[in-house]
Amino acid sequence: MCSVILFDGECNFCNQSIQFIIQRDSVGYFQYASLQGVIGKKLLKQYNIDQTIDSIVLIDNGSSYVKSDAILNICKKLSGPWRIITIFLLIPKPIRNFFYEKFAGNRYKLFGKQTKCLLPPPKIRKRFLD
Repeated sequence: MCSVILFDGECNFCNQSIQFIIQRDSVGYFQYASLQGVIGKKLLKQYNIDQTIDSIVLIDNGSSYVKSDAILNICKKLSGPWRIITIFLLIPKPIRNFFYEKFAGNRYKLFGKQTKCLLPPPKIRKRFLD
């Protein structure tokens, strides 16, 4: 079954993170859509997630995950040593999300915004829904 990762299409760090995931998603498990796109907005509405959310979102097997839960559940599916990061699920969600929000709140300052959309190679492009 495929999962969808919703990400901030304007954020350089978010776009780099998607490239990181693609390189480690050896079976092509994930599909991608920007939070700002038509499909992203439709999925947010379908899963009753605030349309103004400023977080990565994972839709997987009929469930939705945001913030640190999304990241850790994505890591479960990656090849290589990245699955070990799921040990952070043992840390209470409010603590994990506190640090997530601190970083996310500064990501534009640290990494900037996209000024143009880069097209992925055709092999990967079909996994982008917007």
